[in-house]
Amino acid sequence: MKPIILTGDRPTGPLHLGHYVGSLKNRVDLQDSHDQYIIIADVQALTDNYNDTTKVRDNILQVTLDYLAAGIDPAKSTIFVQSELPELFEMTTYFMNLVTVARLERNPTVKTEIQQKNLEKSLPAGFLTYPVSQAADILGFKANLVPAGEDQNPMIEQTNEIAQRFNHIYKTDFFKPVKGMAGVAGRLPGIDGKAKMSKSLGNAIYLSDTADVIKKKVQKMYTDPGHLKIEDPGKVEGNVVFSFLDVFDPRKDEVAALKEHYQRGGLGDGTLKVRLTEVLNTIIAPMRERREQYAQDPQAVLKICKEGSLKAQEKTRQTLKEMKAIMGVGI
Repeated sequence: MKPIILTGDRPTGPLHLGHYVGSLKNRVDLQDSHDQYIIIADVQALTDNYNDTTKVRDNILQVTLDYLAAGIDPAKSTIFVQSELPELFEMTTYFMNLVTVARLERNPTVKTEIQQKNLEKSLPAGFLTYPVSQAADILGFKANLVPAGEDQNPMIEQTNEIAQRFNHIYKTDFFKPVKGMAGVAGRLPGIDGKAKMSKSLGNAIYLSDTADVIKKKVQKMYTDPGHLKIEDPGKVEGNVVFSFLDVFDPRKDEVAALKEHYQRGGLGDGTLKVRLTEVLNTIIAPMRERREQYAQDPQAVLKICKEGSLKAQEKTRQTLKEMKAIMGVGI
């Protein structure tokens, strides 16, 4: 039996480079050695997009296109849509009794997102409790590993707490510990340098961006505001261009030399941005081309999701059946 992976994304827009380094690349690398389930979490997306269901539905296709473009193979990884698996919502209901409101309110990821989305005064109950839904997603597949960005670590911690509580109350070892897997890089900053790369903050470079769009976005990147002249010494810390070169440029020795040159003066931001533009286009261009090919037949892409959802449901149906037997629920 291969180890089981559960990972995925909310369909609220196309995926960007932060998704790629945070978990997407790991998913591609692990799909041969693991039994991988990739969730398109449309129900979770509704917790703060409940008044725009068309946006969520339309982006199921966009996210799936990005998966395929990045190298996810539906013959190796099961791509499915969350709303197609009612078993997950029944599990969520049972898990709701195993966690307190106070614990949910302490979840740092939820607290940050509430602030970012200005939900303090009108917080939907579904948004506060979505970590419980995520726990059901993970435990419904009895996953061993969750490739995700570092901001999801509190969610994995909460999942393990719920699993341990279930095992303790019902005197079982049914659920095993779940491990998170960090991306190939830490949190990727947005092009503005003020926060992580995010769709909602408008500071992202998307996997579907054209060469011209990538060039324009790199030109806007935050560098060192004190580096006014080429001959001026510049700061590397907090410089988004260098942050991206550290992650994406495979020529590490050359990047180190560029840093030294920049710090002593004599190296302009424009030169660095030209290099970064070339590096990013080398990575994104093949994905963009594959995406365009898949996009020519959207019904075939959605069929992948439908077939994957049927396969995923078989897995969660069995988990729920065993779980209810342990709990003594039903007749």
